Amino acid sequence: MATAAAILPQGSLATRRHTARWIAAACVVLVLAVVAGLTIGPVSLPVRGIIGELLDHLPFVHVDSGLTELQKATVWEIRAPRVAVGVMVGAMLSVAGASYQGAFRNPLADPYLLGVAAGAGLGATIAIVAGAGNGATVLSPVPLAAFAGALVAVALTYGVGGFGRRASATSLVLAGVAIASFLTAIQTFVQQRNTDILREVYSWILGRLTVVGWTDVGLVAPYIVVALAALMIMRRTLDVMAVGDEEATTLGVRVSRARLLVILAASLGTAAAVAVSGLIAFVGIIVPHTVRLMVGGSYRRIMPLSMILGAAFLVLTDLMARTLVSPAELPIGVITAMIGAPFFLVVLRTNRMGS
Repeated sequence: MATAAAILPQGSLATRRHTARWIAAACVVLVLAVVAGLTIGPVSLPVRGIIGELLDHLPFVHVDSGLTELQKATVWEIRAPRVAVGVMVGAMLSVAGASYQGAFRNPLADPYLLGVAAGAGLGATIAIVAGAGNGATVLSPVPLAAFAGALVAVALTYGVGGFGRRASATSLVLAGVAIASFLTAIQTFVQQRNTDILREVYSWILGRLTVVGWTDVGLVAPYIVVALAALMIMRRTLDVMAVGDEEATTLGVRVSRARLLVILAASLGTAAAVAVSGLIAFVGIIVPHTVRLMVGGSYRRIMPLSMILGAAFLVLTDLMARTLVSPAELPIGVITAMIGAPFFLVVLRTNRMGS
């Protein structure tokens, strides 16, 4: 990899400044999304009070937000953990999507490509059938079972697709499709044998951030932070892999090893995200492709921008889910599917026309 890093150009000063401007703009979007997520709800709070409350929690900064104790409790005990989980899950799913697309050189790849969704869904279904209930924290049996199921699915996919030099992109994709279909069939069988739990299963499968708290934030944060850091380190390698396996090998990249590391990091982070949020589809396709339209195909730009804008996207999507039919609440997966399905068709058509 060192050889590849030495060969790849660092880019002109103008290019780096251009990227820095995009990142700064993305950070502004994320800040606005977070403020909106904390402000808007069944009880609207003043924007000035929210900003003051956020500033007051910064080191060495003391600001009187003007919020009452009840309003502060609403912010920090109800909305803030939900926004925090939305930021982490959105960032993880977006970066994982970009990583899978780079590792497999497939613009339609997403975080659920290797059976993560199917494994998580089966794990959650088995836990619910066993009487675990849809717990309110990640320590509850359902999220733990979903996490375990997602990791088992990825392990099975890699076992079928082949380790080491045999783990080509094509074999892993085909293995992922087969494993996902098999696990989905088992999940469907279990559901049909236990029709009384269908509502609870579908509530989890459609995604939700309604019951998260600070415990969830603390439990999933280490997995997601480590996964994001590993994938960010690999972004230059993904640029090299984009030219093809043989060409990347001649540039000093151990392609099978690099692909394995990318898949492991992306799958671990995705499994943690799924465990706390349920299944939220299309984020890993919508955000990376939007970023490509803005800044081009270099993963040195795609990855950080996908992380920031993915976080903002999911916070805003969650805001839509809890306000569109207020006082009721839509599953967040319904909103992302309504946006993502047409987006996916556009990407598919564009990809076919370009090939």
